[in-house]
Amino acid sequence: MNKDSFSPWQVLMLASFFLALSIALSFLPQYILGANWSVLENGSTINPVWKIFKTPTEWDVKEKKNLKWVTSLGSQTYATPVISNGMVFIGTNNDSPRDSAQVGDQGVLMVFRESDGKFLWQATSEKLPSDVNDWPHVGISSTPLVKQDRLYYVTNRCEVVCLDTQGFLDGENDGPFKEEKSTQKVDADVVWKLDMIQQLGVFPHNTSNSSPVGLGDLIFIGTSNGQNGDHTKVPAPQAPTIVALDQITGDPVWMDNSPGNLILNGQWASPIVGQVEGVNQVIMGQGDGWVRSYEALTGQKLWEFDTNPPDSVYPRTRNSILATPLLHGNYVYIANGQDPENGEGKGHLYCIDATKRGDITKTGLVWHQGRIRRSLSTPAIYEGLIYCPDFSGFLHCLDAKTGYSYWTHDTFAAIWGSPTIVNGHIYLGDEDGDIVILKTGKTEQVVAEINMGDPVYSMPVISGRNLFISTSTTLFAVSQSEEPETLTSD
Repeated sequence: MNKDSFSPWQVLMLASFFLALSIALSFLPQYILGANWSVLENGSTINPVWKIFKTPTEWDVKEKKNLKWVTSLGSQTYATPVISNGMVFIGTNNDSPRDSAQVGDQGVLMVFRESDGKFLWQATSEKLPSDVNDWPHVGISSTPLVKQDRLYYVTNRCEVVCLDTQGFLDGENDGPFKEEKSTQKVDADVVWKLDMIQQLGVFPHNTSNSSPVGLGDLIFIGTSNGQNGDHTKVPAPQAPTIVALDQITGDPVWMDNSPGNLILNGQWASPIVGQVEGVNQVIMGQGDGWVRSYEALTGQKLWEFDTNPPDSVYPRTRNSILATPLLHGNYVYIANGQDPENGEGKGHLYCIDATKRGDITKTGLVWHQGRIRRSLSTPAIYEGLIYCPDFSGFLHCLDAKTGYSYWTHDTFAAIWGSPTIVNGHIYLGDEDGDIVILKTGKTEQVVAEINMGDPVYSMPVISGRNLFISTSTTLFAVSQSEEPETLTSD
């Protein structure tokens, strides 16, 4: 692909990261159709692989073919939509205001009705005064965590916020489906808020975007602590990189600042949580290029792994980690990369044995794949194969046990998001706005490529009979034509 130029606001991932998500995830029980996109319910992470009715492979944005509903977002949307209890939650900016009383540059968490896309309520956050901490027009980039009637996310102001998922109507919690008057202010019902700048001493670099995960009564957050504006020092090396919070009160339970003053740029990755040989681990890629694991309840460091060669030097050869790791069985899969503004470059994809302890850079290495470029994405695993995109626009198909490369697909556009696998079909968005659909397997087979009209920075998700796709400006519910059967996670 041809390398594009990137403006400074493009410092985010998806993910995720998640799940961004953003977000990629593993080990949840069986789900049935009509259940929520299960990133949300228990806060653990799942491998985004689904077995459902007939896989959607045909829709048309211009002709509105096979679209259940479409609704507008802001102008820059990086978060992955989350579906729970009949509602769709997604972060964006305020360039298309839903409330005439709240205009101007803000971060916005929007909430829609899942059945028809009707706007229900929103939570807004004013910008921080410094661009170094909160880049203009980058809104809410955190993919929220929903646990029953509580929602947790990170604002553009580096705040962790807990909301009542029912919103706040007429001064009391009236539920999300009450028809409100057009003049009524629709806003969020805040349960608690933790200001990580004021209370934890964090210095966020350009944006705060971690997507939270949870286990029991704890919520785990990456703080986005980073370098100063001219990249000459880390203003707050003592501030935590990761923190565990009490989900009821928002009080910190434990925190860790292992990267210290070795943070290379920003820290825009999100943690995952999962069990390995009976031990609950919280695992996160960090801003010094190391991935670290902590015992979930106590914060005791279990292991750490350097994802760069010993002689690497930032920014030429040493990478940070922006991707959310994937935990599958006893193994962690993670790719490293850099701020998109730094452009393309050589990256590394690793398979790490999460049963090891201490510095496991050598002892925990299962395999390493150096063909991959810098990456922001979380891989997915299906039937023994791992599918991992890189920022240069390539989707790699590898053997999950050995790292052997079977094929590489070129999308010819930068990839910020992560793949979803549905019924043996891979769905992946790119910066040109295309969703490419490929069959899983050891041979490259492209099924379709569908343009969504604007860049796709997040991961497509399934809920009920619909496929939800967010572009930078629009949220689409792609309809299904088959009767629902059984939905399971891999």
